[in-house]
Amino acid sequence: MKNKITILLAISLLFPLFLQAKKKREQVDRGIQSSTFIPKGQWMVGGSFSYTESSSDDYKFLILKNVEGKNYSFSVSPSFGYFIRDNVAVGGRFSYTRDYIDIGNLDIDLNEDLSFKINNASLLQHMIYGTGFVRTYINLGNSKRFGLFNEARVTFGAGQGKTYSGEGETLDGVYEKIKHLQVGIAPGMTAFITNNAAVEVLVGVMGFDSKWIEQDHNKVIEGSRRETSAKFKIDLFSINLGMTYYF
Repeated sequence: MKNKITILLAISLLFPLFLQAKKKREQVDRGIQSSTFIPKGQWMVGGSFSYTESSSDDYKFLILKNVEGKNYSFSVSPSFGYFIRDNVAVGGRFSYTRDYIDIGNLDIDLNEDLSFKINNASLLQHMIYGTGFVRTYINLGNSKRFGLFNEARVTFGAGQGKTYSGEGETLDGVYEKIKHLQVGIAPGMTAFITNNAAVEVLVGVMGFDSKWIEQDHNKVIEGSRRETSAKFKIDLFSINLGMTYYF
């Protein structure tokens, strides 16, 4: 009985303090003003494009010697969206990527007794991706030109790849079918350069990634591999710069 009385007394003493603390928390004013950065009913269309190419002829770098080869990487990614309410948009994105590497010769010299040689090897891979996303925007202070956004997205891609080395009777090849699923969150920044056109920077931060690969080696041996990962960090390789038009 004494224990119950003690518990009730403690509750009666602490409860007003709890209500007072809650009231103080509710009265906190952080000075954040909600305003419309992009109004409901607007459309957005944009995209990004990249192309890189390089070639080497008798090049040397650290343990790599007599490097001869070339490579290129190409990607294009158009996107669109519709603002279902102020500062909130839903949309989609389509992407195509293509990578090619051709190694005519590559010597790897670790020491006098250990060295490797690669010649007549090539890699070709292309992927098609489809993405659905939801974006929420917030302007920086009272600015109508600069704003931040957060993009939640789901991406699925499929593609093919092939690698081969040697020539003639020593030709060896591997054919791959690839499926790729990504679920993630990517923050970004928008800077309007005109009333309708804006430059955007998007950075992948958090997400789930899963990839399935099926291989066919010389049309005889079959193999497969699955890769799954989860991350919460800034991915420097996922920084994307593009142009978007709002109307």
